[in-house]
Amino acid sequence: MFQHKFIYGKVHAPASFIYAAPGNPGISEITDGVYLTEGIMFKKLSIAAALFFIAAATRADEGQKVASKVQKVTVFLNGAQVSRTALVNINPGTSTLVFENLSPGIDVQSIQVNAGGDFTILSVNHELDFADNDIRQKNIQAIEAKQKLVRNKIALQNNMLSIYQEEANTLAKNPISNGTNVALDPVKLKQTLDFQTARLNEIKKNQQVVNDQIDLLNDELQGYDKQIAEINRAGVKTTSNVLVTVSSKAPLQANFTLSYLVRNASWFPTYDIRAKNVNSPITIVYKANVSQKTGEDWKSAKLTLSTGNPAVNGAKPELTPTYLNFGMYYSGATASLTKVMGRVVAGDDGQALPGVAIRVKGTSIGAVSDAGGNYSIQLPNVNAVLTYSFVGYETIERQANTPLINVALNPSSKQLNEVVVVGYGFSSDYRSESTGAVSVIKSKALVSTVPIEVKKEENQTNIEFNIANPYTVPSDGKQYAVEISQYNIDATYQYYVAPKLSTDVFLTAQLTNWNKYSFLSGEANLFFEGTYIGKSLINTDATTDTLNLSLGTDKNIVVTRTLEKGLVMRQSSGSNQKETRNWLIDVKNRKSQPVNLLVEDQVPVSQNKDIEVEAQETSGAKPDVTTGKISWNFMLNSLDEKKVKLKYQVKYPKNQSVIVQ
Repeated sequence: MFQHKFIYGKVHAPASFIYAAPGNPGISEITDGVYLTEGIMFKKLSIAAALFFIAAATRADEGQKVASKVQKVTVFLNGAQVSRTALVNINPGTSTLVFENLSPGIDVQSIQVNAGGDFTILSVNHELDFADNDIRQKNIQAIEAKQKLVRNKIALQNNMLSIYQEEANTLAKNPISNGTNVALDPVKLKQTLDFQTARLNEIKKNQQVVNDQIDLLNDELQGYDKQIAEINRAGVKTTSNVLVTVSSKAPLQANFTLSYLVRNASWFPTYDIRAKNVNSPITIVYKANVSQKTGEDWKSAKLTLSTGNPAVNGAKPELTPTYLNFGMYYSGATASLTKVMGRVVAGDDGQALPGVAIRVKGTSIGAVSDAGGNYSIQLPNVNAVLTYSFVGYETIERQANTPLINVALNPSSKQLNEVVVVGYGFSSDYRSESTGAVSVIKSKALVSTVPIEVKKEENQTNIEFNIANPYTVPSDGKQYAVEISQYNIDATYQYYVAPKLSTDVFLTAQLTNWNKYSFLSGEANLFFEGTYIGKSLINTDATTDTLNLSLGTDKNIVVTRTLEKGLVMRQSSGSNQKETRNWLIDVKNRKSQPVNLLVEDQVPVSQNKDIEVEAQETSGAKPDVTTGKISWNFMLNSLDEKKVKLKYQVKYPKNQSVIVQ
């Protein structure tokens, strides 16, 4: 027999291969693309055919196993690029290097192999490795062989029980006589009865021993059943290999870098916003929640967080014509949701699921369910779609069209190991740092009072945060919080109320030049004067230079909005009808310091020429022509009170109906 190998020669088309048997005296080209060796003509093979032969040869030869280490990971909002390094000894000639135990979810088109040295990389291929399935089957077969031995032992013990029972039945049926009508001698009768009693007692004892032995064997059998069930529940662990075929003239050692894109990884930002008082700057702690289920652990890797998203289509949009025609007319604003709350449970048993990742689809906004499965998430718009994902369960989507959304997640058909929902922070020595649905990753040398060193790089299309400390992120799908940075930002504080919607007064902060901090849209935990006061949303979709933050309500500022009695007037004049509304807004400051307050209300806006709206009294404010919005901005001293009035009149035809608020 002879071995096949690949001979590379000069051809007129790029990336062409010549396939021939070794030992040929030479290969010569007769005409374009046709080679002659030992009188046999070979046609130039296509790239696909050549790769087929390479793949076939690779499968025939397992190649040289290469263990690589995750050196750097760039985590995108959706997906991650993993870079591995390995020091490889290369043998002379052509050989195949097998980079093994890689993620099964590699985007094949993204694989890159870089190396330096006096050798040539001939091809790079990817394959899924189901070797773990063979090991799994062998483990099950080994356990089943043990079960067979135990069942044989149980069968033998059951046979012993049958024998003992037969003997007991025989003794019970044996008549106590000598076969004549003459009664037995009393001494012999006593001896016979004593023997029968003693033997029956011995049989009962032996039966009890056998039954005890059978119970032990059944327990052993159940233990093996549990082991098989555990293996089946774990499912098949699939890995992948990258096969690199190289050619070298001499033995050498080279450093290889292998990089590829994986999909089952992501991060989303959250913030801690702290305000000491209305005279101090705002402190914003910028954090990232990182999770991954790629099938490979990132151990002590250099972590980079990127605002890029490879899952988003990179093609620019194209405008298409918009055609108008007569149709239905719709007037009025749709009530918008700003927050959704709910509970996440398991669909199979109804138990609460802590640690479930809830994301606003297409944005960087995310949240995590607590120990009771409860969650709340801020919404940037009325068209939001929420995704719910958790390790071992199917990911689902829900339209955010109601303030309460409860969901049940069904177990994934690809069952994973049992999930203990306890988060672990990892240092380089793997000691547990914290528990909870979201854990904080800490490096070994990190001191809690020293900020993490993060270097920000602005690229053409994204921003990267390079974290100096190495991190370990296991492939368990849990959320791990990484602090990116901390900023002290000067803010302008103002209280705000829209009494038509709510009489609650909100403390707001306006941050100027916020774009330079590279914030992404995300939820914010609010702390004021050292107390947690709730959640808000940093929405960076706005194009203004001022970022408005809501810091929660202040119950020490009381606002009422009342419709003055006797001033709701309806009168007719000719063919028209007029309605008047007179609102009184009363503000009281019960705080010990003055406040800067913005009060907003509105008059109706007509969208029909037959409906006329007249603002008759606005306490000095001027309505916006387009929106009808009216704003009063004033300082209100401690324990002071201020009243403003809003009076407007609506005129419309008598034969029409208009709802005037």
